[in-house]
Order: sequence, then structure tokens, then C-alpha cells
Amino acid sequence: MDRLGKRVLLFIYAAIIIIPMLTVFFSTFKTTSQMYENPIGLPESFNFSNYVQIFNETAMATYFKNSVIVTLVSVTFTLFFASLIAYAITRMNKWMGGLLFGLFTLGMMVPAQVNMIPLYSLIYRLDLTNTLSGLMIVNISVTLPVAVFILTGFMKTIPKELFEACTIDGANNWQVYRRIALPLSLPSISATAIFLFVMHWNDLLYPLLFITKDEYKTLPLALLEFQGQYMTNFPMLFTGVMIASAPMIIAYVLLQRYFIAGMTAGSVKG
Repeated sequence: MDRLGKRVLLFIYAAIIIIPMLTVFFSTFKTTSQMYENPIGLPESFNFSNYVQIFNETAMATYFKNSVIVTLVSVTFTLFFASLIAYAITRMNKWMGGLLFGLFTLGMMVPAQVNMIPLYSLIYRLDLTNTLSGLMIVNISVTLPVAVFILTGFMKTIPKELFEACTIDGANNWQVYRRIALPLSLPSISATAIFLFVMHWNDLLYPLLFITKDEYKTLPLALLEFQGQYMTNFPMLFTGVMIASAPMIIAYVLLQRYFIAGMTAGSVKG
């Protein structure tokens, strides 16, 4: 009976997630009038005109390219810096490592909205508004604390004897990091990469704050174009949502085993 109850709860949870996704997917094959007449029903035909139109009438390819560049560069550099910092924290003495870890933890406690005005002022003075590089710098600095927090927690589970043995063999800190810490941390790094990918790919706040020119817009910001003052073009909006969601779905399907391994890594010692 207990197992049946769990299955019922899982079925309800799955339905809550799948039904809205299917509604959005089927809406991409409807016209605006069909959408308002039958918002949750099946489309009259599976016509891909909305997908063709969204690429022909908008700079969707440019928006997609901008999102890919910003996301990949931001994730790569965030992981690189975070892994170096996490390794340094685990190698420092307890007092210094704890202080440095605490400083990065404090960075997670400040809401993004609090930093909007000083951050915009800084980026504006550096002449980095309406640039992808400015957006990437902001993304890296904002998500670095959470990446350090996750990776430090894992690297602390790596036996220090491995580091000491490598040092005795004549390896310097960079070699110990590259040959010991980094390979053993791959499960945690993979999980953090997926987490950061979702954050950067879906980010709307910072592109909305720093980007005004069309050639530098990312996908989440570009989707706002389909929302009008008096009427929203939901079929086109949902089509854009499906296009924006596809990379995340593909990435999770391909990397889910690394994500699960990273979430459970270090939970069992022995």
C-alpha cells in the first residue's frame, strides 16, 4: 500500500510537469486565433509555420548564437576559477581556508536585485554595456560563489594523503591540481556545469539590465518581443520557448548520469 501511494504521488508530480510542457509544445502548431479559441486542446494540424516564421521574421539565429557564446564562456571560466579557488581552500590551513570560504559564501547571501544599481554603474563606467564580454564578466562574478561552494564541499572529501604523496614525488601545486584534484572532481564539476548552464542560459535579469541593442540580445531577452501591450502572440512566444529549451533538454538527457553522480559524489565514504 505504501508503494502504491508513492507511485500515485510520482504520477501526480509527473503529470504536473508534463501537461504544461505538452500544452506549450502543441501551442507552437497553432495560430493566434486557434490558441485563444482552444488554448489547451490539440492543434488542427502539425504545421511548422511558426518555427519557419520565427527564424525568417526575427534575428533568432543571432539571439541563439549570443546565448550559446555567453553561456559556454561563462560556464567554462566559472568552473576554471571555482575549481582553482576550491583547491586552494582545501590546501590552506584551516583558519585561512575557512575565512576565504566564508567570504565566497557571503557572496551567495546578497540578492541580485540589491547589486543592480552599483553593478550597472560599474559596467557603464567600464564601457561594457551592450557587449557580450560585459555580460560574461557579470555572469562569472555572480555565479562564482555558488560554484566555489559546491566544489569546495567535494574537494574536502578527497583524502589529503593523495595530495601529500604527489607533493613528495616532486609535483608542484599546479601539477597536484591538474593530476589529482581535477580528475577526481569531475563528477562534481559535471553537476556544477549543468547547474551553471541552466542559470546562464535562462538568465533574463542581466541581459535586460545591460543589453539594449538587438545584435547583442540573448534568447530570454528576445522572447519579450512577442509580448505586446494589448495582446501577446502566444504561439510565437511558445515557439521561442521551445527553441530556447531544446539545448537544456538535450544537455540534461546526455549528461544526466554525470549530474546524478555529481550530486551523490562524496555522500558515502569508505
